[in-house]
Amino acid sequence: MSPVPAPTSDRLSDYLAADDVVDHRHPLIRARADALRATNEDPAEAAFRFVRDEVEHVIDARDPRVTWRASDVLRERVGICHAKAHLLAALLRAQGIPAGFCYQELSALHGLNAVYLHGKWSRLDARGNRTGARGEFSLDEEKLAWPVDTGRGERDHPEIHPAPAPVVVEFLKTVRPGPGWYENGLPGTL
Repeated sequence: MSPVPAPTSDRLSDYLAADDVVDHRHPLIRARADALRATNEDPAEAAFRFVRDEVEHVIDARDPRVTWRASDVLRERVGICHAKAHLLAALLRAQGIPAGFCYQELSALHGLNAVYLHGKWSRLDARGNRTGARGEFSLDEEKLAWPVDTGRGERDHPEIHPAPAPVVVEFLKTVRPGPGWYENGLPGTL
């Protein structure tokens, strides 16, 4: 059973903030958010599907680039799970939808999002559905990319953070791009 998502801040405004990572005021983010809002799809679901399906996961794509800032992830159309979560949060926040960051301890720290819609928080995982991942948009039932196997020592963090984990941001800012960069030093825990 999945943990109940729990915000670490009582202020929804914290989950709408822009910063160096979630730069949702950037013109690229604004333009994409406007384009997503213009579709006939629910804006949150459209943002989720865009990030999940149109932005490659670096491991699946065997891409040597490192992205961490939401606008860079959008421009390059590639990122690790954390970078994709940064972009999804930016696209949601640009539309006035509160979004935060959640984590799972799998073989390494996995990043995903939580969104506040219809009076409740729901976790979403836009990692991308290749290599066995199964993330789907659902506000009623969690459909995350990877199930947590507590028997293998894996852990689900129910906390919803308004900003990405500093350990993740620092790693992404300082790691050297190149083949398999994510294999050396990706944080294992918060």
